[in-house]
Amino acid sequence: MPAMDAVKTERLVVVPLLTKYYVPGLYVEDHSIDVPLDWTGHEPGHGFDGEAIKLFYRVVVAPEHVHDDLPLLVFLQGGPGGCGPRPLNPDSDGWIAEAIRHFRVVLPDQRGTGRSSRVDTHAVRGMDGRTGAAFLKRFLADSIIRDFEHLRRTEFGGVRWVTLGQSYGGFLTLTYLSLFPQGVAASFTTGGIPHVPADAAELYRHTFPRMAGKTARFYERYPVDAERAATVADILASRKVTLPNGDPLTVHRFQCLGSDFGMKPSFERVHWILDQAFLDGDGSASESSRLSDEFLYSVMDATSSRPLYWPLQELIYANGELDEPIGWAAQRVRDGHPEFDEARRPLNFTGEAMFPWMFEEERALRPFKPAMDVLMEDTHFGTIYDADQLARNEVPLQAAVYYDDMYVDSGLQFDTLSRVGRSHYWTTNEFEHDGVHGSVVFKRLFDEALNRGDLEELF
Repeated sequence: MPAMDAVKTERLVVVPLLTKYYVPGLYVEDHSIDVPLDWTGHEPGHGFDGEAIKLFYRVVVAPEHVHDDLPLLVFLQGGPGGCGPRPLNPDSDGWIAEAIRHFRVVLPDQRGTGRSSRVDTHAVRGMDGRTGAAFLKRFLADSIIRDFEHLRRTEFGGVRWVTLGQSYGGFLTLTYLSLFPQGVAASFTTGGIPHVPADAAELYRHTFPRMAGKTARFYERYPVDAERAATVADILASRKVTLPNGDPLTVHRFQCLGSDFGMKPSFERVHWILDQAFLDGDGSASESSRLSDEFLYSVMDATSSRPLYWPLQELIYANGELDEPIGWAAQRVRDGHPEFDEARRPLNFTGEAMFPWMFEEERALRPFKPAMDVLMEDTHFGTIYDADQLARNEVPLQAAVYYDDMYVDSGLQFDTLSRVGRSHYWTTNEFEHDGVHGSVVFKRLFDEALNRGDLEELF
């Protein structure tokens, strides 16, 4: 009990506020601290020199617990390039309602996202390839986790916290457990255990067949959409079509609607996009038909990316010194799958995969192209996973593995977890990749960890 008392004492830390307010069912505090752009030569928790960037974070608490000394849970957002949730109420991001019953919840915007020195076209425009590549390397897991560890040590008195990682947040979790396990009391992950050793091409060799399978199931559910998608593709192949933002709508961009197929209710979202594709209200269409403005706006919104999402997509698999460059892994794997050819019918949709054409055709991504050309040939990256440290891991890790996950292969997750000390997993096909956003998944993981005694340090 003396150790527990020490933990509780440390937790009483005053952190600088930007503002505080309430949203329905939540008390919210906004904070921001400085962190180094380049962590080289610096240690989290200590002073630093050189260029600084902002790390923004929110702390959310149940109104009835505003004055209670609760343990801390930090949310590791999915992505890459994703900012922290903006909750409308405790139920709008399902897991929060359960989390605030037990924790003071910390919602950081990862560096380069949201209000944390946001990186978009304004940040990289005008940079040459090498300068841009060096800059983007500073926004990967090794830097993100050092930011969070610095935050923990400087603003929360060094108290050990619990991590919850969704999707890419699970990748960040294993980085945290590799580099700073002493900062973590327990970890939860949902749909986000990476394969260690990491290899982007290996992942795509597993996920491209799943993309084809998802497309087949989509057409089984909505047979009319096979014809609609084929007609749209024929139109795009026969003439120039421009999206409302000026980007060309090509067949390969149209195929990217499948990026949503690993979430629920994605089939329905794509179905209703195709339902409004043509101007003729009776649904008849041919290669000479005109595409509706509403359809073009919907496709634009559904296939436009967050600024860092595609630039970092394959770099998240780069661990230390690579034997060979990443070299546009998704494109290389796709080239070996003729069923994804733009001329094939029925048309197959692609999933979460980055392609070189994105940095030529998407206005928001063109400024990143010089850097991406350099990065795809680079072999020198920061260390994000330590297999030996993970093998002797002592931090309780409870993972939700979605058996049919389209983005993070379940078999690869099981393989990694078999080599991570003190890890447990719950596997289910009841949920898709975004299952944590409901009311069931996090509560199940929390209850299992609590009943196992893995949270004894905190409760």
